[in-house]
Amino acid sequence: MKDYSREIESAVEKYRTLLKGQLERVERINAAGEAVDYASLDKIVIGVCGGDGIGPVITAETRRVLEGLLSDEVKKGRVEFRDIEGLTIENRVARLQAIPDDVLAELKKCDVILKGPTTTPHQGDGLPNIESANVAMRKELDLFANLRPVRVPSQGIDWTFFRENTEGSYAVGSQGVHVTDDLALDFCVTTTEGTRRIARLAYEFARANNKGRVSIVTKANVIKTTDGKFLNLCKEVARDYPEIVTDEWFIDIMTAKLVDEKRRRDFRVFILPNLYGDIITDEAAEFQGGVGTAGSANIGKRYAMFEAIHGSAPRMVTEGRAIYADPCSMLRAGVMLLNHIGYHDRADRLERALDFCMFEEKKLTVTGRDTGATCRAFADYVSETLEKF
Repeated sequence: MKDYSREIESAVEKYRTLLKGQLERVERINAAGEAVDYASLDKIVIGVCGGDGIGPVITAETRRVLEGLLSDEVKKGRVEFRDIEGLTIENRVARLQAIPDDVLAELKKCDVILKGPTTTPHQGDGLPNIESANVAMRKELDLFANLRPVRVPSQGIDWTFFRENTEGSYAVGSQGVHVTDDLALDFCVTTTEGTRRIARLAYEFARANNKGRVSIVTKANVIKTTDGKFLNLCKEVARDYPEIVTDEWFIDIMTAKLVDEKRRRDFRVFILPNLYGDIITDEAAEFQGGVGTAGSANIGKRYAMFEAIHGSAPRMVTEGRAIYADPCSMLRAGVMLLNHIGYHDRADRLERALDFCMFEEKKLTVTGRDTGATCRAFADYVSETLEKF
């Protein structure tokens, strides 16, 4: 056998650095205080980042709808919408940073963020290997919980996914090691408090919203150390919520059960590690009409960020179709933003208007092409419908 001592030592040194960084992060999350109380703030600052591709289009229309709903609060100085520039692929590549330092500084001056989709460089596209802006923002602002609701009342579907957002297979996704030309390794991270806090949030949501079931989804039968730890810690938290039924599933069979018409009606709240949550929520969104219809919340104790679950769709821009982009995903994220900062009545109105426009009256349909409504026309339709509720 060849002597790989040099290659092994090089890999171990990289692993040592990675471990040190993760242990420092553990100390930070263990020391974190209580969640922010938005009612105690003199002013809530909503940062708006357009992002890439169709992001600026759908984000601008969502902002317009939210400004209409919050116009009285804006006039009173209770709410401020603030543009945050520079979170574009061009600026990130030029600076070789997932989030340029000056942009991150501006983001940290906000309380919540409405963010359009951003482009992530990938193998073979000729761009530098910079980290996903989403992943970087979740880590920098410690947005540990990714919430994705999916509702199709006619099919009995009422699901809320709590995806752990800062750990798992994505935690150090850009820091894997090419040990040799023939061997590459990536890493998966699970921490005690990182898991407990996502589990607590999911169970508190289930209790507050009368959701009687929480399903823990892992692959702990194979990924025994990290997934096993995640599963066991979630089950420990579950003991504090005896009125809620807890079950556990492996990710492969869960993807099948979501398409099982008899079983899928039973599910309510899910807790998942990062990678599985990313995949299965895209599947779930298809029941609601696709990823273009689903919003997402990224929640931390100090900050929160709201976005669509789909990507930046650069091809739509190249083909001149950006004006026909569907704003529903961002508008659904807007519902979650309003709920998060305490405007529950306005969130309910927007959600009801969206259900009416998307599923009931359907006077306008967005197709992504000139066969359907423009993004602006559909946002106008939603704004007009809001007057009915």
